[in-house]
Amino acid sequence: MENMKNKVVAVKDSLAGEAQRHLDNLTKPPGSLGRLEEFAKRIVAITGERMPVLDKKVIFTFAGDHGITEEGVSAYPKEVTPQMVFNFLRGGAGINVLARQAGADVVVIDIGVDYDFANAASLVSRKVVHGTANMAKGPAMTRQQAEQCIQVGIDLAREYANKGYRIFGTGDMGIGNTTPSSAIASVLTKTPVADVTGRGTGISEQSLRNKITVIEKSIALNRPDPKDPIDVLAKVGGAEIGGIAGLILGASSERVPVVVDGLISTAGAMIAYEIEPKTADYMFAGHSSVEIGQKAMLRRMGLAPILDLNLRLGEGTGAALAMMMIEAGTRIYREMATFGEAGVSDEIINQ
Repeated sequence: MENMKNKVVAVKDSLAGEAQRHLDNLTKPPGSLGRLEEFAKRIVAITGERMPVLDKKVIFTFAGDHGITEEGVSAYPKEVTPQMVFNFLRGGAGINVLARQAGADVVVIDIGVDYDFANAASLVSRKVVHGTANMAKGPAMTRQQAEQCIQVGIDLAREYANKGYRIFGTGDMGIGNTTPSSAIASVLTKTPVADVTGRGTGISEQSLRNKITVIEKSIALNRPDPKDPIDVLAKVGGAEIGGIAGLILGASSERVPVVVDGLISTAGAMIAYEIEPKTADYMFAGHSSVEIGQKAMLRRMGLAPILDLNLRLGEGTGAALAMMMIEAGTRIYREMATFGEAGVSDEIINQ
């Protein structure tokens, strides 16, 4: 895996300040478009472009299976993962619908599904593992496998930045993946497991208690080092989480903004952040997930979610919706008239 240190630079405050002055000169009271103005200012600072255009958008949906499903942590069997991958490829899933609405392409990546897709059309095959191992019995992956997953994401970010895509969204598919995501949240935010673990696919109260116990057992057994995010990813993570982490690292090095989806994507974002904290400058938190573990991770990274719609589907659905809000902000910035252009007085009369 590449060493991303020194490849990710902090965004320039001077560009943000310049963008703020332009926003304040548009035909509106200062700050009256709220967070839309924040989004525009951040896009200018991230891209380094004074009039950015988000004309090519893409959602990356990483798919992987999880050995931890053997412990009864999900309401669905792992066979649903490849079934849903085929649904993505046919264009029939929630992410396909919302990406079409957002004008974004969807790229589906097999990074760790326990299934042979036999060169399925339009599937990006970057398989590192045929599902992770059961982390309740040992590490989910080797360190080398975890690093390979991150590298897959880095490479995809570079490839699509070179193709001219201007904004990325992250998504996931993997039955059982809220369990490793909650484990990562607990370890890296130093929060009790019960406070970062939710119902995932809609499990019962009894199954939730079992899920919490399974995560606690997995952490105690594997002893992931919170100071070593790759160790955490390897021991209690997942392949798609590593791919998302790599995508964010790669996008940040290319100065491409990334819209992060829900719990699983935020776990990937946490791994990227712990590897290189400056990646937070390039991330937008798409939405506030129903899954409680996301909040602790967003707090640690200093990110405020854009939408709050009680979503918990994953796939990149929240990222696709939030992408529309970010594009709206940049269009306001680029297309709205200034006071001078419109012949409108900007003088404020003191009352």
